[in-house]
Amino acid sequence: MRIEPETAAVRLAALFHQCCAAVVARLPFGLNTVVAPTFLGFAVINGCTFAVDLLVLTLLHGVVPLPVAITGGYAVAFGLSYVLNRALNFRSHAAVVPQLAVYVAAVVVNYLAFILGVSSGLAAVGVEYHLARILAGAGEAAFMYSAMKWVIFRR
Repeated sequence: MRIEPETAAVRLAALFHQCCAAVVARLPFGLNTVVAPTFLGFAVINGCTFAVDLLVLTLLHGVVPLPVAITGGYAVAFGLSYVLNRALNFRSHAAVVPQLAVYVAAVVVNYLAFILGVSSGLAAVGVEYHLARILAGAGEAAFMYSAMKWVIFRR
């Protein structure tokens, strides 16, 4: 029996969503009524892409100026995040080009405000660059989940 790649992708996305929904359903203290499965999916996907971001940042740090290292890590991570969130988490079937244009606009705002602004600002006042990037990541996460959920991948 031959399985079409699209069918396998749809099944993988459904399995990812079912796993997120199952975990959310078991959250204590009533959190299961507050936390959406897409929020957990976003956290899992972006936790992994954030690790990729930090890896690239670490590899580039000292080789290129810090803003270039931050940009390189972020560029790799945001591309991976878009693909994985679109396919697995939000399971979007909208036209890619208009959706990607809105995503890129959100990424540019996020990049200027959180990635370069907060990361570089904290590093400039003496915060270690990994910690500065992690702190900036908290603001980035809130902004990007909101943008993905209610603007980019809205249903």
